[in-house]
Amino acid sequence: MSLPEKSVVHGSKARLQDLPSIDKLLRLPAVQTAVHAHGHTLVTTQARAMLDSLRTQAMNGELDIDAVQEEALSSSLAERIERMLSPRMRRVVNLTGTVIHTNLGRAVLPEAAVRHLVAMMEGPNNLEYDLDTGSRGDRDSIVEGLLCEITGAQAATVVNNNAAAVLLSIAALAGGREVIVSRGELVEIGGAFRMPDVMASAGARMVEVGTTNRTHLADYERAITAQTAMLMKVHTSNYAIEGFTSAVPESQLAGLARERRLVLNSDLGSGSLIDLGKYGLPKEPTPQEKLADGCGVVTFSGDKLLGGPQAGLIVGEREFIQKIRKFPMKRALRLSKLPLAALEATLTLYLQPELLTRDLPTLRWLTRPLAQIEAIAQDLLEPLHTVLSPRYAVALASMSSQVGSGSLPVDRLPSVGLAIAPVLPGKRGIGSALETLLAALRSLPQPIIGRITDDKLYLDCRCLDNVRVVTVQLDRLKELLA
Repeated sequence: MSLPEKSVVHGSKARLQDLPSIDKLLRLPAVQTAVHAHGHTLVTTQARAMLDSLRTQAMNGELDIDAVQEEALSSSLAERIERMLSPRMRRVVNLTGTVIHTNLGRAVLPEAAVRHLVAMMEGPNNLEYDLDTGSRGDRDSIVEGLLCEITGAQAATVVNNNAAAVLLSIAALAGGREVIVSRGELVEIGGAFRMPDVMASAGARMVEVGTTNRTHLADYERAITAQTAMLMKVHTSNYAIEGFTSAVPESQLAGLARERRLVLNSDLGSGSLIDLGKYGLPKEPTPQEKLADGCGVVTFSGDKLLGGPQAGLIVGEREFIQKIRKFPMKRALRLSKLPLAALEATLTLYLQPELLTRDLPTLRWLTRPLAQIEAIAQDLLEPLHTVLSPRYAVALASMSSQVGSGSLPVDRLPSVGLAIAPVLPGKRGIGSALETLLAALRSLPQPIIGRITDDKLYLDCRCLDNVRVVTVQLDRLKELLA
């Protein structure tokens, strides 16, 4: 093999002719081992890409001769293969203080949902097969009974997220006609997906009534025409208007909707199925309450306060749900077997509400006692101080958590965590020192995500169940910071 001799002077630059051909590289013993482990296609593709990169470096006079030795080539190729096979989606440690963090996957599934999901994925299941009759079934039936039992609805259906639930309900029940909505409720759901855009996409004509801060029942009454099909209420879960405000509750709109034979559709967004006030949290409206108020259709999310997988849940009167279920768009928005399995198991937990703070991670973290959070932070203080000292100072600190994902946006939850500050003689260099630490934490086998405020890195311990997921990685953190 014509690879460079081992006796070459270290530090000298490699030439193009020092690079092996792809065939010779693939015959190296270590590379042959990789071929047996990963297959010829992947190893060859990565070997070509590596040689192309080395060739460019050699042409620019930037390639050290050491990099083209047999051991170095084999090692570099192994690293490329490992990077290619490593999952892009990884589990992280959420120490941001945001319980339902959109960028970190929103709600964490309860253990029961994970077990059920895995069991259903490991083999065939009755997704659309009726075990009682032996005939074709309806996938909605997997969760419809649970949703009706929990909310008191006559019927229910599910789609892949709440934006889809809103879109589908409007398209099926008001497509080509008018939908009346208060100007104060024209929210942006997220990702620039705004309520006016949803209306247009659903083929409905939006009619705005009232003003940004005040809307009255008479505003709705005056706007109704022969073309009106729906009165729309949107819970402004991702912002709040304070001061001189007025809005018409569903309980008042329901009578108007019945009188004029219109659909009253209420979008709750965050989707709490329980009274959070019982746990000392700010009150959020529930589907049960809106149905009791007389709403014909209520939509809400599965992966926010409900604590389950991404899903859009639609509950309400049987007549309306049937129309939604039969609308052609429903098939394009339906849930697959993975989120359906997780949703079923999550909803089942609500049949035992006394156990929710134990079994549902979202509610457990939202209701976690301050003393418990402080004890977790205290357990983490000394191990982190040992690793980060003397470059960084670590101290116990009071902080504020938030619910997240647009739920209860102005409310904060008292919490405790660790505040980490660079030890420097002045302000200069604080930003780069914090970025260095953040990058190291993100590079851990299970990345740790915190937040920077006031020239400090804050690690909020509200969502940390076991300090070991942090402490077991501290030796690696020390290496990354060395």
